[in-house]
Amino acid sequence: MFGAGERSSGHDASVKRHGSISLHAEPPARAGATLGGASSSCKTCSLRPVCAVNPDELACSQQMDDLVLGYRHVKKGEALYRVGDGFSNLYAVRTGSFKKVNLLVDGREQVTGFYVSGELLGADGISAAHYASDAVALEDSSVCVMPFDLLELLSREVKAVQHNVFRMLSAELVRESNAMMMLGTMTADERVAAFLLDLSRRWKARSYSPSAFVLRMTR
Repeated sequence: MFGAGERSSGHDASVKRHGSISLHAEPPARAGATLGGASSSCKTCSLRPVCAVNPDELACSQQMDDLVLGYRHVKKGEALYRVGDGFSNLYAVRTGSFKKVNLLVDGREQVTGFYVSGELLGADGISAAHYASDAVALEDSSVCVMPFDLLELLSREVKAVQHNVFRMLSAELVRESNAMMMLGTMTADERVAAFLLDLSRRWKARSYSPSAFVLRMTR
């Protein structure tokens, strides 16, 4: 998408301080993701304030704990899912970071998004019942696994959950729209600047430095 990159692990101490932005390139590849039981409830998770499924907003912490099936570890360069894989789950990034990759008609790959802790992955699989892109880990990462059929059921039973589902899907639409605008209307320098400013805002929302963070992209 932007050709330059993003993010630091949620455990990087260096991002806690201010300073100049440092760029570190790293490579990509498929997943032998492992599933584990949730080590903490949504209610006590440190990502609660920024998560796509924040239980504070839903006022139904127990239902959210029931919804999150567990967490999955994905090694650096492996895919959480590939384009064409059958859709069954949505994912919230727990630790690490991911890039979203679309395949163009001429066979080239286009990076269309980067995702950090608390953000939603997999929404592009809802309409056609299979994922429309690859989600590849930029570093050793983990995600919370949310079966979509359980989320649908919970949405029907709890109005706050339904509202939150609409909100996070709308946020995805806005993100995609902004990405397309950058690709279509900005110069290369403008795209990089807009990307870094967006990343800065996202890290600041997670209480990390908005001016010093590690970029995990390949270039």
